[in-house]
Parts: sequence; C-alpha cells; structure tokens
Amino acid sequence: MKFALTFFLSAMAAVASAKEIRMGDTLTATSQMGKHLLSKARRLDENGEDMMNWLGDYSLKFQGCHHLVQWNAEADGEEDVRLVNKRLVRFRLCPTNTCTEADAGGCSENYGDYIIDMETYLNAYYESKQEYYEGVCDQYAENNCNCQDNGDDGYSEDKCQYECIVSAGMESCYQYMEDKMNAEIFEVEKYMECGQFEYNNNNGRKLNNNNGVEYFVGPFCAAQGGSINLGMFSDDQCTIPVEDDTYGAATFKTMTGISMPYAERSLVGADCLSCVQANYDQDDNNNNNNGEEEEVELTEACQMTYQMAGKCETNLPSGTVYSKNENACTYMSGIKVVREDGMVFYSEQHADAVTTAFIVIFAIATVSMAVYVWYLRTRLNIKTDTLL
Repeated sequence: MKFALTFFLSAMAAVASAKEIRMGDTLTATSQMGKHLLSKARRLDENGEDMMNWLGDYSLKFQGCHHLVQWNAEADGEEDVRLVNKRLVRFRLCPTNTCTEADAGGCSENYGDYIIDMETYLNAYYESKQEYYEGVCDQYAENNCNCQDNGDDGYSEDKCQYECIVSAGMESCYQYMEDKMNAEIFEVEKYMECGQFEYNNNNGRKLNNNNGVEYFVGPFCAAQGGSINLGMFSDDQCTIPVEDDTYGAATFKTMTGISMPYAERSLVGADCLSCVQANYDQDDNNNNNNGEEEEVELTEACQMTYQMAGKCETNLPSGTVYSKNENACTYMSGIKVVREDGMVFYSEQHADAVTTAFIVIFAIATVSMAVYVWYLRTRLNIKTDTLL
C-alpha cells in the first residue's frame, strides 16, 4: 500500500511539474503564447553552440497514449465533472536513417523516449503535417488539376481538387483534402484540445448548440492507446462521451450531415516525422552559389515537443546531448506499454517473487488455521453429545 501510494504521488508530481512550468508570473509554457515562444527558443551549451542541432538527424515516432484520472481543480459548480482524464502521449526520437514505420517502436537503438500532454503533441504534430500536405497535395492540385471557377453557383474548387486527388490515387492526401472541403462546417485544428462544438449549418449560420444542449469535441485515446481519435463529449473537459456508442460520431453526423473527421482514423500516424523543415519551394534549386553549407532548419514540432516533454535519454549515444536527461525514466517505466502487431496496450503489473511467496504462505496459513478450528469444534461437539 505504501509503495502504491508513493508511486501514485510521484506520478502525479511528474505530470504536474511537466504541466506547470512557468515563464514569469502569468505566462505558462502550455499557453498558446508560451508554446510559440518555446518553439522559437534556442538552447545553448557552455560553448555557445546550439544544443538542439542534433535533432536534425532525428525523427518523431508516436509510441502510444494513455489517460490519467485526476481531480478537476477548476470544478466549482454542481454540474462540473470532479474527476477528469489527463491525456498523455509517449513518443520517441529515432535516428532518421534507421526510423521505420513498419516497426511500432520506430527504432531499437540510439533513441530517446519522451512523454508530454496530448494537446501539446497534437498541436505540434498536426501543424507540421498540414505544412507537409500543403507542400505536396496543394502543389499537385495546382499543377495537375484543372479546377478554375467556371461561373457555376454550385462550383467548389476544393471539391474539384479532392476528386482530382482521388482520381490520381494519392491516398495520403485524401483526409487532408476532405478536411479542406468541409472546413466551413468543421475546422479540425480547433479541436486538438477539448473545445465547444461549433459548426455552420447549410445556410451558413454558425450554431453553438443543439436545442440548448452544449457539446464539446476533443481527442481521446482509442485502440488501447494505439490511436488518437476525435470524439464528442457532454462536458467541457471531454471526459464524458455522448451516449450513442460511437463517442458521439453518430450524433455529430445527425447534426452536421458529414462524418466526424478522425472518428475512426487516428490523428497521428505510424510515420517517422523528420525534424528537418522540408522545403517545397520549386523556385529554389538548392544550389549554393557561394559554396557554403546551408544551416538545417528544425521543425517547430520537434523543437516544441522536445523542450516541453519529460525525458528519458538513457539510450541516446554519448555526446548526442550535452547532458542526458533521465528525469522521466521512472515514471515512463511505470506505464510501460507492450506492442503486439503494432497495437499498443497496457501490460499487467505483476508482484515480485518475495511478495508472491508471502501471499501464498499467508493464504496457506489462513486455510490451515480455518481447518484446525473446524476440527476442534467438531471434536468438542462429539464430547458434549457423549455426556448427554
């Protein structure tokens, strides 16, 4: 019991410390401005060299997610939820040249493991992927799809480009183009964290509720921690799902007429997301006339998630970082996940051999004592009957 309490308190402290990093009195690291500032920050070692340059050789790899139930400190009304889910994401930084989508772990050596709140990870990851899709999908549509407005009142350039992309078989662009097409009804990027559900009806009028009932949309762990999906909830902490057996997907479709994006498909994929900022400018021939090597530009996704995450850098090669950070190793070992066919699920916690032996001995002693008591009582009853 003492061990369990100690572990619980240490886990809560780890989460709290990761969440409550403060910059000044009012600006927190988890605020929008705080995240932006952190993404631009550059840490220097004692020699004045950039401590994050090594990220240029690494890629982000999603490992899994889990929920941690905690007390809702913001609850002040009778209808407020008292216990809420704190959502955490575990990710790995793998060497880009060995990172693979086929392996659920991404890599087996020379990596660092990290844990961070889901909202921060999703905002960074989704923005990075959007930049990639804008560079690949939009550019293809502009160069290969004839989607100029023909004057028809019912014409939609986004729909035309979507159909063109589908015809071209560019499956990686399907969801991105579909999100663009439905952006007037539902903006996915607004719900990377729990937010009140708002949408435009067919008349273009924005509706905040349905018959006076408020709904909220946000991410949650699905597929036993191997996927992050969007769901509809009845509380502003996105803890209580709408009761339609589909995490609100059926209710969403009834209200909007479209399927909820990422209700079944994960917001994060199994891909290895490079920490190097891609350049999709076709006018840049990448020729360096001065013969100077260009400085590698890191993505905000890698910078932000790395700086804000709890770290376990035991397996990073020596010299990669100025000083290995292992502050989150104990916490992450307590939520160790087991991968099976790419699926992530929680492993059962087993007691050690000494504890198991003690339990077995105690159980045997208890049973033996019960049998002995039964024997004595039986013998005493026999003697009483004989005297009578």
